[in-house]
Amino acid sequence: MTLRNQIMLITYPDSLGRNLQDLKYILHRHLRGVVGGLHILPFYPSSADRGFAPIDYRVVDPAFGTYEDIAELGAEFDLMVDFMINHISRQSPQFQDFKRNKDGSVYRDMFIRYKDFWPQGEPTAEDLRCIYQRKPRPPYVEVNFADGSKEKVWCTFSEEQIDLNIDSPVTREFFRDSLQFLAEKNAAIIRLDAFAYATKKPGTNCFFVEPEVWELLEFTRDLLAPSGVEILPEIHEHYTIQLKLAERGYWVYDFALPMLLLYSLYSGRNERLLHWLRICPRKQFTTLDTHDGIGVVDVHDLLNEEEIEETKSYLFSRGANVKPIYNTTAYNNLDVYQLNCTYYSALGNNDAAYLLARAIQFFTPGIPQVYYVGLLAGENDLELLEKTKVGRNINRHYYSLEEAEREMERPVVKRLFELMRFRNSYPAFDGEFSVEDLGGSGLRLAWQNGDYRAVLECDLQTHSFSISYYDLEVGEMQTLALG
Repeated sequence: MTLRNQIMLITYPDSLGRNLQDLKYILHRHLRGVVGGLHILPFYPSSADRGFAPIDYRVVDPAFGTYEDIAELGAEFDLMVDFMINHISRQSPQFQDFKRNKDGSVYRDMFIRYKDFWPQGEPTAEDLRCIYQRKPRPPYVEVNFADGSKEKVWCTFSEEQIDLNIDSPVTREFFRDSLQFLAEKNAAIIRLDAFAYATKKPGTNCFFVEPEVWELLEFTRDLLAPSGVEILPEIHEHYTIQLKLAERGYWVYDFALPMLLLYSLYSGRNERLLHWLRICPRKQFTTLDTHDGIGVVDVHDLLNEEEIEETKSYLFSRGANVKPIYNTTAYNNLDVYQLNCTYYSALGNNDAAYLLARAIQFFTPGIPQVYYVGLLAGENDLELLEKTKVGRNINRHYYSLEEAEREMERPVVKRLFELMRFRNSYPAFDGEFSVEDLGGSGLRLAWQNGDYRAVLECDLQTHSFSISYYDLEVGEMQTLALG
C-alpha cells in the first residue's frame, strides 16, 4: 500500500466528540480535504495510560465503538494504529494466567523474569546505572503469584504496563497474531510504540540494542509485507537513531522539528533549522505536537545545551499558561525528555507565529501529522491538568462536538484548514525539496514537481510569511490567500 502524501490527523477515539461515531461525523462534516490520514490512538480496552496499557487487541473498547467503525475509517483514510511492542497490560488474559499458574502457565516465558534475565538473578549496581530509564526507580514490579510466591518482573513504564520478552516463541506468536489481525482491519501503517525499549540484554543499556533491534524490525516488516502494511517505530532519542533507521529504508518520526522550530521562532535565528532541513530524512512523519510532550532529547547536538536551556526559558516566559512545575513530580511527570504544553500555547497563543510554524512543518520533507489539539489551535487545558495532576493532560483536552465546531469558526483555525487543503492537493509536494538561507531570520522553502512549484518565504523574527505557487491555468505564480 502506498501512503498518500497528505496530512494525517492524530486523535484519541474520544477527543473529538465522545466516540468513533462522533469522530466520523467531524471527519465527514468538517475535515474533507483537510486530512487524508488518520492516526487513532489506542482504542483497545486498557488499564492505564489512556490506552497504552492494552488488555486485548482483538476488541475495541465498547465506550468508543466497534471494529466495524475502525474498518470504515481505514477504508476512507490512511489509517495508523498502535501496537505496544514493548509491553502489555497487567490485566491482560496472558499476564493474569501467568499470575495464577506461574510455571504452569503457557505464557510463563512471555514476560521478563529477573531470575532468568540476570546472571545472578538480580542486576548489579552497575547494571542499573547502565539501563536507559524513564522513571527514577528500578525497572520492575514484584508479582504476587496465586501459590503465595513472589518474583520480580521487568516493568519499564507504569505498574500496569508489563514488559514482553521478545525472544520468547510465545511472544513472537502473540506479535504475529496481533499484527496480522490489525492489518486485516484496514490499517495502512502500524506504529510500534516504545519500540527501542523492547530489546534488552545484560551488559547493555537495554535501549535500541543492536543488532537485536534490526532483527525485530525485519520480523515485523516481513510479517506485514504480504498485507501491504507499513511499520513506524516510535523512538524518542538522539536524532542520529532516526537517521540510522532512515538509511535502512524505514519510516521515521521527525521529533527534532518541534523544539528546533520553537527555538527558531523564539530567537529569530535560522541557522539551526536550516541545517536540519538540509539533512533530515525524507521518508518521515513530521510533528509539532503529539499526545506526549514536546521532545527535548531528540534535539541534542542539533541545538547545543545553552540553546536548549534558552528554548526552555523562552517557553516558560513567553508561552501561555505554562509553568516549570507542570513538568515535575508534582504533576506526575517523571519523564526527562519532554515539555508539557500545547504548541499553540508554547507560542504564546500567537496566531501569526502558530500559522508560520504549521506552514514550515507542511513544507518540511515528509508526511505531516497534526494532533487534534493543534488542529484546533488549542490552548493549555489547566482545568484538566489540575483535576488529574498529570502533566501530559495539559495537552489532552476533551472536545465535545459542539465545542469542536465552535473552535473551527476561529479565524486562526479557518486559515490553518485552508493551508492544510493546499498542502494536500497541490502536486508540487510530491517532487523535489530545496531550502535557501535568506539571511539572519529569513528562509525560503520550495517544492518543484514538473511545472508545479510551491514556495514558502518567511521571517522567523517577525513571523510574517507568504506562499506562492505556479498556477498552470494562468501560466504564472500566484499568492495563496489564507482567510
